[in-house]
Amino acid sequence: MIDITLLLSLGAIHRKVLKAQAIFCQDETAHFYYQVITGKVKMVSCNEGGKEFIQGIYTNGETFGELSLLDGDRYAASAVAEEDSMLIRLGKERFIQLLKEDLSIHFAFTCLLAKRLRFKSLLLNELSCYGPEHRIITLIRHLKLMSKVPVQALYKVDLTRQQLADMTGLRVETVIRVIRTLYGKGALILEKGKVYM
Repeated sequence: MIDITLLLSLGAIHRKVLKAQAIFCQDETAHFYYQVITGKVKMVSCNEGGKEFIQGIYTNGETFGELSLLDGDRYAASAVAEEDSMLIRLGKERFIQLLKEDLSIHFAFTCLLAKRLRFKSLLLNELSCYGPEHRIITLIRHLKLMSKVPVQALYKVDLTRQQLADMTGLRVETVIRVIRTLYGKGALILEKGKVYM
C-alpha cells in the first residue's frame, strides 16, 4: 500500500514473524502501522468456546489493523501469521503524520476502509440472512471481484476449507458438503482438491 522506501525513511523497521505467531492481540492498544512485505496474516476474533471468526486475510503489500490507529480504540481482533512472514511496521505518530501530510496516501486509506466496510457489511448480511450455499458462493464471488480476475476467467480460491468456514461462521464439514453441492450444480469447479469459479 505505502512504498517501503518511504516507510523506511520515516523510521519503519522490518519484523519477521513465524507461522501462528501473534502480531498483536484483541483488546491491546494500537502502537504501530503494519504492512505485509511477504507472507500472509489473518485478523481473527474468537468466541468463549474458542471458535475463530476470520475478519480478513492479508498478503503482500496489504495493510492490517490500521482502524485502531485511526479511531484510538483497542484492537477489535487479533493478528496472527498464517505462514512465516516479513512485515514492516511504523510507529503510530509517524503514520498519523504521514496521513496528514500526504493527501494521496490519505485518500488511498479512505478507499481501503470503504472497501473493508463494504466487505464487513456483506458478511454480516450473509451471516444473518442466508444459508450455507449462499454464504459460500457470495464470499467466493466477492473474493474473485476483489482479485480483479476478469469475469470470464477462472478464479482459484486460495483459502482452505477451514478458512472458508471461519469466514462464514460455518463448520468445515458444512463447507466441504456445500462445495460438493455447488460443484454438482456447476457453480464451482473442483480440480485436484482446488476450488475454482
